[in-house]
Amino acid sequence: MEIFLDKRAVRQIRLSAQDAIEEGDTESLREDVLEAFTEDQVEEIERRLDNGDFFEFLTDCLMEWNGDDVDELFELLETQLGEVGIDLKFEAPAGEEEEEEEDDDLDDEDEETDDEEEEEEEEDEDD
Repeated sequence: MEIFLDKRAVRQIRLSAQDAIEEGDTESLREDVLEAFTEDQVEEIERRLDNGDFFEFLTDCLMEWNGDDVDELFELLETQLGEVGIDLKFEAPAGEEEEEEEDDDLDDEDEETDDEEEEEEEEDEDD
């Protein structure tokens, strides 16, 4: 099964995780992660969990999380859900998407420059 979290949910989890890092309190974070999933998704997850309790699952994930890195939390959720047959996908928040697109554009420009340099070198070798 595949679960897809939208930008709003990802943004909310990121903000809540950042607050948890700063304040050392994961209760609000656990609630926010829980709210990021629809009721149907929670029911499907609970059906697949041994203990059948998504809230407890989130508690265990947050206890395992080192509390330093927001991305690590997402990776942990993805890994733990993957172990019960759920493929968790994230949509990057708007600001991050734009940054990635800019990086891709820069990479494309670098590739074009490299290609042009290679062509010039080949022409020089032919002469």
